[in-house]
Amino acid sequence: MTSSTVAAVTAAVGAVMDPELRRPLAELDMLRTISVDGGIARVEIALTIVGCPASDRIRADVEHAASSVAGVSDTEVSLTVMTPDERHALTDRLRGGRAARTMPFDADSLTRVVAVTSGKGGVGKSTLTANLAVALAQRGLSVGLIDADVHGFSIPALLGLVDEHGRAPSPTRIDDVMLPPVAHGVKVISIGMFLRREGDDGVLPAVAWRGPMLHRTVSQFLTDVHFGDLDVLLLDMPPGTGDVAISVGQLLPHAEVLVVTTPQTSASDVAVRSGLVARQTGQRVIGVVENMAAMTLPDGSVMEVFGSGGGAAVAAALSVDQTADVPLLASVPLSPALRATSDAGSPVVLAVPDEPAARAIAALADELAGTRRSLAGRSLPLRTR
Repeated sequence: MTSSTVAAVTAAVGAVMDPELRRPLAELDMLRTISVDGGIARVEIALTIVGCPASDRIRADVEHAASSVAGVSDTEVSLTVMTPDERHALTDRLRGGRAARTMPFDADSLTRVVAVTSGKGGVGKSTLTANLAVALAQRGLSVGLIDADVHGFSIPALLGLVDEHGRAPSPTRIDDVMLPPVAHGVKVISIGMFLRREGDDGVLPAVAWRGPMLHRTVSQFLTDVHFGDLDVLLLDMPPGTGDVAISVGQLLPHAEVLVVTTPQTSASDVAVRSGLVARQTGQRVIGVVENMAAMTLPDGSVMEVFGSGGGAAVAAALSVDQTADVPLLASVPLSPALRATSDAGSPVVLAVPDEPAARAIAALADELAGTRRSLAGRSLPLRTR
Protein backbone atom coordinates (compact mmCIF):
# COMPACT_ATOMS: atom_id res chain seq x y z
CA MET A 1 0.00 0.00 0.00
CA THR A 2 1.08 3.57 -0.64
CA SER A 3 2.15 5.96 2.03
CA SER A 4 -0.96 7.99 1.25
CA THR A 5 -3.13 5.10 2.46
CA VAL A 6 -1.18 4.91 5.72
CA ALA A 7 -1.52 8.66 6.09
CA ALA A 8 -5.26 8.42 5.49
CA VAL A 9 -5.62 5.67 8.11
CA THR A 10 -3.52 7.69 10.55
CA ALA A 11 -5.73 10.75 10.03
CA ALA A 12 -8.95 8.76 10.39
CA VAL A 13 -7.83 6.93 13.52
CA GLY A 14 -6.29 10.06 15.03
CA ALA A 15 -9.65 11.83 14.77
CA VAL A 16 -11.40 9.18 16.89
CA MET A 17 -12.56 10.75 20.15
CA ASP A 18 -11.61 9.24 23.48
CA PRO A 19 -15.05 8.71 25.10
CA GLU A 20 -13.85 9.79 28.54
CA LEU A 21 -11.46 12.62 27.75
CA ARG A 22 -13.52 13.86 24.79
CA ARG A 23 -10.43 14.64 22.76
CA PRO A 24 -9.01 13.04 19.57
CA LEU A 25 -6.61 10.14 20.06
CA ALA A 26 -3.91 11.96 18.08
CA GLU A 27 -4.13 14.98 20.37
CA LEU A 28 -3.75 12.66 23.37
CA ASP A 29 -0.66 10.97 21.85
CA MET A 30 -2.38 7.58 21.96
CA LEU A 31 -1.38 6.52 18.45
CA ARG A 32 1.52 4.11 18.09
CA THR A 33 2.46 2.07 14.99
CA ILE A 34 0.15 2.16 11.99
CA SER A 35 0.71 0.11 8.84
CA VAL A 36 -1.29 -1.15 5.87
CA ASP A 37 -0.35 -4.36 4.08
CA GLY A 38 -2.46 -6.22 1.54
CA GLY A 39 -5.53 -4.18 2.45
CA ILE A 40 -5.17 -4.98 6.16
CA ALA A 41 -4.68 -1.97 8.42
CA ARG A 42 -2.78 -2.72 11.61
CA VAL A 43 -3.20 -0.07 14.30
CA GLU A 44 -1.62 0.08 17.74
CA ILE A 45 -3.23 2.31 20.37
CA ALA A 46 -1.81 3.11 23.82
CA LEU A 47 -4.56 3.31 26.43
CA THR A 48 -4.15 5.60 29.41
CA ILE A 49 -4.33 2.91 32.10
CA VAL A 50 -4.48 -0.85 32.52
CA GLY A 51 -8.09 -2.01 32.48
CA CYS A 52 -9.32 1.19 30.84
CA PRO A 53 -13.15 0.97 30.96
CA ALA A 54 -13.41 2.63 27.54
CA SER A 55 -11.13 0.10 25.81
CA ASP A 56 -13.91 -1.77 23.98
CA ARG A 57 -15.44 1.49 22.75
CA ILE A 58 -12.06 2.78 21.59
CA ARG A 59 -11.27 -0.48 19.78
CA ALA A 60 -14.63 -0.46 17.99
CA ASP A 61 -14.34 3.20 16.99
CA VAL A 62 -10.78 2.74 15.73
CA GLU A 63 -11.79 -0.31 13.68
CA HIS A 64 -14.67 1.61 12.14
CA ALA A 65 -12.49 4.63 11.35
CA ALA A 66 -9.69 2.60 9.75
CA SER A 67 -12.13 0.46 7.74
CA SER A 68 -13.71 3.58 6.27
CA VAL A 69 -10.48 4.43 4.40
CA ALA A 70 -10.45 3.50 0.72
CA GLY A 71 -8.26 0.46 0.06
CA VAL A 72 -8.63 -1.00 3.56
CA SER A 73 -10.49 -4.32 3.59
CA ASP A 74 -9.81 -5.38 7.17
CA THR A 75 -8.47 -3.89 10.40
CA GLU A 76 -6.45 -5.33 13.25
CA VAL A 77 -6.29 -3.22 16.42
CA SER A 78 -3.86 -3.93 19.24
CA LEU A 79 -4.11 -2.12 22.57
CA THR A 80 -1.15 -1.32 24.80
CA VAL A 81 -0.78 0.99 27.81
CA MET A 82 1.06 4.28 28.22
CA THR A 83 4.29 4.33 30.16
CA PRO A 84 4.35 6.26 33.46
CA ASP A 85 6.24 9.10 31.77
CA GLU A 86 3.70 9.26 28.94
CA ARG A 87 0.84 9.26 31.42
CA HIS A 88 2.49 12.04 33.45
CA ALA A 89 2.91 14.12 30.29
CA LEU A 90 -0.76 13.55 29.46
CA THR A 91 -2.01 14.69 32.87
CA ASP A 92 0.15 17.80 32.59
CA ARG A 93 -1.51 18.60 29.25
CA LEU A 94 -4.96 17.96 30.68
CA ARG A 95 -4.32 20.44 33.47
CA GLY A 96 -3.20 23.04 30.94
CA GLY A 97 0.05 23.64 32.75
CA ARG A 98 -1.58 24.14 36.14
CA ALA A 99 -0.09 22.49 39.19
CA ALA A 100 -1.90 19.52 40.70
CA ARG A 101 -4.90 20.40 42.87
CA THR A 102 -5.15 23.93 41.54
CA MET A 103 -8.64 25.41 41.29
CA PRO A 104 -9.55 25.59 37.58
CA PHE A 105 -12.80 27.49 38.21
CA ASP A 106 -11.35 30.68 39.65
CA ALA A 107 -12.62 34.19 39.03
CA ASP A 108 -10.78 34.36 35.68
CA SER A 109 -12.24 31.12 34.37
CA LEU A 110 -14.51 31.30 31.33
CA THR A 111 -16.75 28.66 32.91
CA ARG A 112 -20.00 29.90 34.37
CA VAL A 113 -20.49 28.32 37.81
CA VAL A 114 -24.07 28.04 39.09
CA ALA A 115 -24.90 26.61 42.52
CA VAL A 116 -28.48 25.34 42.79
CA THR A 117 -29.65 25.74 46.38
CA SER A 118 -32.75 25.36 48.51
CA GLY A 119 -33.71 26.16 52.06
CA LYS A 120 -35.03 22.69 52.84
CA GLY A 121 -35.08 19.23 51.33
CA GLY A 122 -37.89 17.69 49.34
CA VAL A 123 -38.48 20.62 47.00
CA GLY A 124 -37.17 18.79 43.92
CA LYS A 125 -33.87 20.66 43.71
CA SER A 126 -31.81 17.67 42.54
CA THR A 127 -34.39 16.62 39.96
CA LEU A 128 -34.48 20.16 38.63
CA THR A 129 -30.66 20.40 38.55
CA ALA A 130 -30.27 17.10 36.67
CA ASN A 131 -32.84 18.09 34.05
CA LEU A 132 -31.42 21.60 33.74
CA ALA A 133 -27.93 20.18 33.11
CA VAL A 134 -29.25 17.91 30.35
CA ALA A 135 -31.29 20.72 28.81
CA LEU A 136 -28.19 22.96 28.69
CA ALA A 137 -26.19 20.15 27.07
CA GLN A 138 -28.99 19.78 24.49
CA ARG A 139 -28.33 23.39 23.54
CA GLY A 140 -24.76 22.61 22.58
CA LEU A 141 -23.08 23.74 25.79
CA SER A 142 -20.32 21.80 27.52
CA VAL A 143 -21.80 21.05 30.94
CA GLY A 144 -20.40 19.64 34.18
CA LEU A 145 -22.42 18.68 37.23
CA ILE A 146 -21.10 18.23 40.78
CA ASP A 147 -23.36 16.42 43.22
CA ALA A 148 -22.36 18.46 46.27
CA ASP A 149 -25.19 17.00 48.35
CA VAL A 150 -22.77 14.54 49.94
CA HIS A 151 -25.17 13.20 52.55
CA GLY A 152 -28.18 12.98 50.26
CA PHE A 153 -26.61 12.31 46.84
CA SER A 154 -29.07 11.35 44.11
CA ILE A 155 -27.70 12.74 40.83
CA PRO A 156 -26.28 9.43 39.45
CA ALA A 157 -29.68 7.72 39.73
CA LEU A 158 -31.55 10.71 38.31
CA LEU A 159 -29.31 10.66 35.23
CA GLY A 160 -29.48 6.90 34.73
CA LEU A 161 -25.86 6.30 35.68
CA VAL A 162 -26.65 3.37 38.00
CA ASP A 163 -27.00 -0.27 36.97
CA GLU A 164 -29.81 -2.66 37.90
CA HIS A 165 -28.27 -3.04 41.36
CA GLY A 166 -28.06 0.69 41.95
CA ARG A 167 -24.28 0.88 41.43
CA ALA A 168 -22.83 4.02 39.90
CA PRO A 169 -19.66 3.80 37.76
CA SER A 170 -16.37 4.74 39.40
CA PRO A 171 -14.46 7.60 37.74
CA THR A 172 -11.44 6.49 35.74
CA ARG A 173 -8.19 7.58 37.38
CA ILE A 174 -5.12 8.64 35.43
CA ASP A 175 -2.54 9.09 38.16
CA ASP A 176 -4.08 11.81 40.36
CA VAL A 177 -6.61 12.97 37.77
CA MET A 178 -10.19 11.65 37.82
CA LEU A 179 -12.33 11.48 34.67
CA PRO A 180 -16.04 12.00 35.39
CA PRO A 181 -18.60 9.63 33.86
CA VAL A 182 -20.80 11.20 31.18
CA ALA A 183 -24.60 10.94 31.01
CA HIS A 184 -26.66 12.57 28.27
CA GLY A 185 -23.72 14.83 27.40
CA VAL A 186 -23.19 15.95 31.01
CA LYS A 187 -19.97 15.22 32.91
CA VAL A 188 -20.95 14.10 36.40
CA ILE A 189 -19.20 13.49 39.73
CA SER A 190 -20.82 12.34 42.97
CA ILE A 191 -19.74 10.72 46.22
CA GLY A 192 -22.15 7.93 45.26
CA MET A 193 -19.58 6.83 42.65
CA PHE A 194 -17.10 5.98 45.39
CA LEU A 195 -19.40 3.94 47.64
CA ARG A 196 -20.15 0.25 47.20
CA ARG A 197 -23.02 -1.91 48.40
CA GLU A 198 -22.43 -5.09 50.36
CA GLY A 199 -23.74 -7.54 47.76
CA ASP A 200 -26.30 -6.87 45.04
CA ASP A 201 -29.16 -6.47 47.51
CA GLY A 202 -27.27 -4.41 50.08
CA VAL A 203 -27.78 -0.73 50.71
CA LEU A 204 -25.20 1.95 50.12
CA PRO A 205 -23.41 2.97 53.32
CA ALA A 206 -24.37 6.27 54.89
CA VAL A 207 -21.95 9.19 54.62
CA ALA A 208 -21.58 10.37 58.23
CA TRP A 209 -19.07 13.16 57.78
CA ARG A 210 -18.62 16.49 59.49
CA GLY A 211 -17.28 19.81 58.26
CA PRO A 212 -13.61 19.09 57.44
CA MET A 213 -14.38 15.94 55.43
CA LEU A 214 -17.21 17.66 53.58
CA HIS A 215 -14.95 20.59 52.70
CA ARG A 216 -12.21 18.26 51.47
CA THR A 217 -14.66 16.30 49.32
CA VAL A 218 -16.05 19.38 47.59
CA SER A 219 -12.52 20.75 47.13
CA GLN A 220 -11.33 17.51 45.52
CA PHE A 221 -14.33 17.43 43.19
CA LEU A 222 -13.36 20.90 42.01
CA THR A 223 -9.61 20.34 41.66
CA ASP A 224 -8.96 16.63 41.01
CA VAL A 225 -11.77 15.92 38.54
CA HIS A 226 -10.91 16.73 34.94
CA PHE A 227 -14.00 18.34 33.45
CA GLY A 228 -12.11 19.89 30.56
CA ASP A 229 -13.29 23.16 29.06
CA LEU A 230 -16.82 23.78 30.35
CA ASP A 231 -19.34 26.43 29.44
CA VAL A 232 -21.36 25.77 32.59
CA LEU A 233 -20.64 23.97 35.85
CA LEU A 234 -23.70 23.24 37.98
CA LEU A 235 -23.50 22.30 41.65
CA ASP A 236 -26.40 20.43 43.23
CA MET A 237 -26.12 21.83 46.73
CA PRO A 238 -27.42 20.20 49.92
CA PRO A 239 -30.46 21.95 51.39
CA GLY A 240 -29.92 24.58 54.04
CA THR A 241 -27.03 26.77 55.10
CA GLY A 242 -24.58 24.26 56.56
CA ASP A 243 -20.97 23.25 56.02
CA VAL A 244 -21.09 22.61 52.26
CA ALA A 245 -22.79 25.93 51.54
CA ILE A 246 -20.06 27.72 53.48
CA SER A 247 -17.29 25.71 51.82
CA VAL A 248 -18.62 26.41 48.33
CA GLY A 249 -18.85 30.08 49.25
CA GLN A 250 -15.18 30.04 50.24
CA LEU A 251 -14.00 27.99 47.25
CA LEU A 252 -16.20 29.67 44.63
CA PRO A 253 -17.04 33.17 45.89
CA HIS A 254 -17.72 34.28 42.30
CA ALA A 255 -20.34 31.58 41.69
CA GLU A 256 -23.91 32.45 40.81
CA VAL A 257 -26.79 31.01 42.82
CA LEU A 258 -30.17 29.69 41.71
CA VAL A 259 -32.63 29.27 44.59
CA VAL A 260 -35.29 26.54 44.36
CA THR A 261 -38.49 26.58 46.42
CA THR A 262 -42.02 25.26 46.30
CA PRO A 263 -45.02 27.61 46.43
CA GLN A 264 -45.64 26.61 50.05
CA THR A 265 -44.91 29.32 52.63
CA SER A 266 -42.99 26.99 54.94
CA ALA A 267 -40.59 26.21 52.07
CA SER A 268 -40.30 29.71 50.64
CA ASP A 269 -39.53 31.34 53.99
CA VAL A 270 -36.58 28.97 54.49
CA ALA A 271 -35.43 29.29 50.87
CA VAL A 272 -34.72 32.98 51.41
CA ARG A 273 -32.04 32.07 53.96
CA SER A 274 -30.05 29.98 51.47
CA GLY A 275 -29.91 32.98 49.17
CA LEU A 276 -28.85 35.28 52.00
CA VAL A 277 -25.97 32.98 53.02
CA ALA A 278 -24.78 32.83 49.42
CA ARG A 279 -24.81 36.61 49.26
CA GLN A 280 -22.79 36.84 52.49
CA THR A 281 -19.97 34.86 50.85
CA GLY A 282 -19.93 37.15 47.82
CA GLN A 283 -21.99 35.00 45.48
CA ARG A 284 -24.74 36.54 43.39
CA VAL A 285 -28.30 35.23 43.39
CA ILE A 286 -29.35 35.21 39.73
CA GLY A 287 -32.90 34.00 40.19
CA VAL A 288 -35.52 31.83 41.82
CA VAL A 289 -37.21 28.70 40.50
CA GLU A 290 -40.60 27.70 41.87
CA ASN A 291 -40.99 23.92 41.65
CA MET A 292 -44.16 21.84 42.18
CA ALA A 293 -46.28 24.80 41.14
CA ALA A 294 -49.91 24.60 40.04
CA MET A 295 -50.68 21.82 37.57
CA THR A 296 -53.38 21.85 34.92
CA LEU A 297 -55.60 18.77 34.97
CA PRO A 298 -56.99 17.06 31.84
CA ASP A 299 -60.36 18.83 32.28
CA GLY A 300 -58.64 22.22 32.26
CA SER A 301 -58.98 22.90 35.97
CA VAL A 302 -55.93 23.99 37.99
CA MET A 303 -54.75 22.22 41.11
CA GLU A 304 -52.48 24.06 43.56
CA VAL A 305 -51.29 21.20 45.74
CA PHE A 306 -48.69 23.33 47.52
CA GLY A 307 -50.45 26.68 47.30
CA SER A 308 -49.17 29.60 45.27
CA GLY A 309 -46.94 32.64 45.40
CA GLY A 310 -43.92 31.14 47.16
CA GLY A 311 -41.49 31.69 44.29
CA ALA A 312 -42.49 35.31 43.81
CA ALA A 313 -42.20 35.89 47.57
CA VAL A 314 -38.64 34.52 47.63
CA ALA A 315 -37.66 36.63 44.64
CA ALA A 316 -39.09 39.75 46.27
CA ALA A 317 -37.36 39.07 49.59
CA LEU A 318 -34.00 38.51 47.91
CA SER A 319 -34.38 41.68 45.83
CA VAL A 320 -34.25 43.86 48.95
CA ASP A 321 -30.99 45.84 49.14
CA GLN A 322 -29.93 44.49 45.73
CA THR A 323 -28.73 46.75 42.94
CA ALA A 324 -30.95 44.72 40.61
CA ASP A 325 -34.10 42.71 41.25
CA VAL A 326 -33.84 38.95 41.64
CA PRO A 327 -36.24 37.48 39.06
CA LEU A 328 -38.52 34.48 39.29
CA LEU A 329 -36.94 32.64 36.36
CA ALA A 330 -39.28 29.65 36.14
CA SER A 331 -42.38 28.10 37.63
CA VAL A 332 -42.26 24.34 37.09
CA PRO A 333 -45.65 22.65 37.55
CA LEU A 334 -46.14 19.57 39.69
CA SER A 335 -45.69 16.68 37.29
CA PRO A 336 -46.26 12.91 37.52
CA ALA A 337 -44.15 12.53 34.38
CA LEU A 338 -41.24 14.37 35.97
CA ARG A 339 -41.43 12.04 38.97
CA ALA A 340 -41.71 8.89 36.85
CA THR A 341 -38.87 9.72 34.45
CA SER A 342 -36.63 10.72 37.34
CA ASP A 343 -37.22 7.38 39.05
CA ALA A 344 -36.37 5.68 35.74
CA GLY A 345 -33.14 7.67 35.32
CA SER A 346 -34.42 9.26 32.12
CA PRO A 347 -34.62 13.09 32.36
CA VAL A 348 -38.05 14.38 31.42
CA VAL A 349 -36.55 16.99 29.07
CA LEU A 350 -35.44 14.05 26.92
CA ALA A 351 -38.13 11.47 27.63
CA VAL A 352 -41.23 13.69 27.39
CA PRO A 353 -40.06 17.06 26.05
CA ASP A 354 -43.58 18.38 25.40
CA GLU A 355 -44.71 17.79 28.99
CA PRO A 356 -45.42 21.10 30.84
CA ALA A 357 -42.66 20.60 33.42
CA ALA A 358 -40.17 19.73 30.68
CA ARG A 359 -41.11 22.85 28.73
CA ALA A 360 -40.66 25.01 31.83
CA ILE A 361 -37.19 23.57 32.48
CA ALA A 362 -36.30 23.99 28.81
CA ALA A 363 -37.30 27.66 29.00
CA LEU A 364 -35.11 28.04 32.09
CA ALA A 365 -32.20 26.49 30.16
CA ASP A 366 -32.80 28.94 27.31
CA GLU A 367 -32.67 31.80 29.80
CA LEU A 368 -29.40 30.63 31.34
CA ALA A 369 -27.82 29.71 27.99
CA GLY A 370 -28.61 33.17 26.68
CA THR A 371 -26.66 34.93 29.42
CA ARG A 372 -22.92 34.37 29.64
CA ARG A 373 -20.24 35.57 32.04
CA SER A 374 -18.86 38.99 31.23
CA LEU A 375 -15.22 39.13 30.14
CA ALA A 376 -14.83 42.63 31.55
CA GLY A 377 -11.95 42.92 34.00
CA ARG A 378 -10.82 39.30 33.58
CA SER A 379 -7.63 38.01 32.03
CA LEU A 380 -8.02 35.67 29.09
CA PRO A 381 -6.24 32.27 29.19
CA LEU A 382 -3.64 33.13 26.55
CA ARG A 383 0.00 32.08 26.67
CA THR A 384 2.96 33.24 24.63
CA ARG A 385 5.14 30.59 23.05
